[in-house]
Amino acid sequence: MAISHVAAMAFERLSRLASIPALLLIAVTWLVSVAQASAQSLIRDPDIEHGLQELAFPVLRAAGLNTNRVRVLVVNDSVFNAFVIDYNTIYLNYGLILTVETPEMLQAVIAHEAAHIANGHLARRSENLRAAQRNAQLGTLLALAAAAAGGGEAAVGIAAGTQASALRSFLGHTRAEEASADRSAASYLRWAGISPRGMVDLHRKFAGQELLSEYRQDPYMRSHPTSRERLRAAESFLDQFGDKAKKNPNADYWFARVKGKLSAFLRSPTWTLRRAAEETDRDVRLMREASAYHQNRDLARARAAINGALEVRPDDPFFYELKGQILLENRRLTEAVVAYGAAVDMAPNNSLILAGYGRALLADGQTKKALQVLEKARARDYRNARLMRDLGSAYSQVGNNGMASAVTAERYALQGRLEDAGIHAKRAVAQLPEGSPGWQRAQDVLIASERFKKNKRRKRK
Repeated sequence: MAISHVAAMAFERLSRLASIPALLLIAVTWLVSVAQASAQSLIRDPDIEHGLQELAFPVLRAAGLNTNRVRVLVVNDSVFNAFVIDYNTIYLNYGLILTVETPEMLQAVIAHEAAHIANGHLARRSENLRAAQRNAQLGTLLALAAAAAGGGEAAVGIAAGTQASALRSFLGHTRAEEASADRSAASYLRWAGISPRGMVDLHRKFAGQELLSEYRQDPYMRSHPTSRERLRAAESFLDQFGDKAKKNPNADYWFARVKGKLSAFLRSPTWTLRRAAEETDRDVRLMREASAYHQNRDLARARAAINGALEVRPDDPFFYELKGQILLENRRLTEAVVAYGAAVDMAPNNSLILAGYGRALLADGQTKKALQVLEKARARDYRNARLMRDLGSAYSQVGNNGMASAVTAERYALQGRLEDAGIHAKRAVAQLPEGSPGWQRAQDVLIASERFKKNKRRKRK
């Protein structure tokens, strides 16, 4: 399991959202300030992300979305929240995942966010941003960008002292979209054969609480309808169509596995070991125990537990990946390479497994092979900051300082550190052949860095 800075996520969100040229500098300024202030992060784990895709698959298919393209990622935030910014990613806070009690509740959240994508709300929000630009001050534009990015409380704070009418108009649109998304989500659940009681239970659990803000605002200053309004709508849908869905063992299994893996790394080992015995599936129980023993630095028990899980599911690449992580972090490098290699054989296109394999190869001194594997991983997922660090180290070790600088520049940009990114991008541009792929990537980072610094100087005047 790895954690990487949320600026990677924010950069992707706003690079797509800010297709309006006049908003680009504002978007860059916002992503850096928010990333530095909030210190949020993404939790990247191949097992967790695969489990979420298993849960999301029937929902995405019912929504008419590409099940291979739309991904579900976990945000390192305990707040109960979920959001979408682009057409290819649904973000779930870990606090939401650990709080919901059934797979149907989690699938109801995914269905709601999928509806925002399927219903074209992201495109309309860009239009709303463009309209607001004509009559709003800079502070309001920042607030609108934050609101469009799911900023919630941040948007309210930024909006203080700005033109409230523009913000009110924008959030009025998103409020209507939220109600529309709830209606669509209920239909997706029905079409997918998933019990709509998950949506009812979700809103009943949090009735009276606002998901995006604790501030007591008038309804037009909220981006979601109230929980009680949403509960009534969900109950009405359930009354109208009934509940004919059957329990899905596959959903139950992956829900338990996602929550089990996530809680094992986020909660204390004592908590995990005390509750692991309650786990119905033996392999999930052993996986949780392996994670807990690993955190307690008990290699013998961690190894025994993960081997036990592999006895139950011998062809599971994610259990091999966890075994590789345990061995690598205990400096059993040769064994780690073997475990990661087995995981790659079973899941050759999984970017996170490839990244772990490349890290193990790099630690084992197999630098050239590590470089090939890490580049393959990067081609499939550029949002992994840990991967980018390993890739930069690999390029440095083989003497390709130009690419090492280019990759480091990208990593800093993903982390919201655009001034540092600019320094390394400038080095890369000077060392790499003009027009080469690495040179072009470094040039893009350099342009973003210079725009950021220019806007920063402008604000000081």
